[in-house]
Amino acid sequence: MAPRGTRRRSAALFTFVLGLVLLAGPGCVPGGEPPPRPVRAAPVDPSGPSTAYGAYVGYGPEAVRRVAEFGAWLGRSEPRVGHAYLPGDTWAGIEGATGDLEQWAAWRRDRQDRLLVLNVPMLDRSEAHLSDDVVRAELGDGAGGRYDDHFLALARRLVDLGVPDTEIVLGWEMNGTTYTHRCAPDPTSWKRYWARIVTAMRSVPGQRFRFDFTPNRGHDAIPWPDCYPGDAYVDVIGMDAYDAPRGLSFTDQLTEPYGLLAQVDFARAHHKPIAYPEWGLFDNGDNPTYMGGMLTWMAAQHPLYQTISDYCPHGVWRCRANPKSAAVYRALTDRLS
Repeated sequence: MAPRGTRRRSAALFTFVLGLVLLAGPGCVPGGEPPPRPVRAAPVDPSGPSTAYGAYVGYGPEAVRRVAEFGAWLGRSEPRVGHAYLPGDTWAGIEGATGDLEQWAAWRRDRQDRLLVLNVPMLDRSEAHLSDDVVRAELGDGAGGRYDDHFLALARRLVDLGVPDTEIVLGWEMNGTTYTHRCAPDPTSWKRYWARIVTAMRSVPGQRFRFDFTPNRGHDAIPWPDCYPGDAYVDVIGMDAYDAPRGLSFTDQLTEPYGLLAQVDFARAHHKPIAYPEWGLFDNGDNPTYMGGMLTWMAAQHPLYQTISDYCPHGVWRCRANPKSAAVYRALTDRLS
């Protein structure tokens, strides 16, 4: 028999998922979702802090302008979170030597309560689909200190631009196969390299960076806890969580190995806040059940911030292919954030 606390948490998760199904309505997903499996549920603090929200709305000056337009579409004030990426094709891009960073820094400085979230690749040629052998060698070089100067340059640039409190989403989706900074070819070197980067950037006077450890939801190429570099080098446990693969219910996205529930439990065990730097629709098309599920889940778990990827096929404002999900997003974002 399960311990009493586990039974209480399982009942809480059942009630939560049942609420999602009732919220979404039976017509949103053919056949509805199956009853949730009894699992250990993360405790919820109803008095937790509110979540800062935003959206990834592209590169360049147009993206900075779109942040306000996204808020206007919602009928709300401008989002407090701006989400940008450093290009990872060259080390100059990873050092922040682009006009985009100046634009976003100016946006951040305009209001004290804003948060700049910046995805930072760990290696150049970040989407060149390099072999595991090359990746393994690159991770070893990084762990040995070869690339420290690039991250010192980035840290100094951010401090000089007046954004020393930038949220650094370093080496995101490391448990997958997309990026050169993937972990699976050599988890030991990957963790040592992450620690070197964080140590180097924290050494710059005036910095107040937070570093987000942000895997893909689920197992992917390697269980993401195998890549965790240690509490001393991580400030936030993030997760990129898209509606995939095809046919996977939101209940299963919660309860699958290394899924949404595992992220929250892991973060609480390590006394870290959570965040969702990327999330949105994907393989299951215009899916209002997923949209309602994610918004309700995030409202219950109080992440530090959440930014939907607002472009097709993931988004709700700039992607007209998802009108049902857009309606749910607009209805629930104000009520649940």
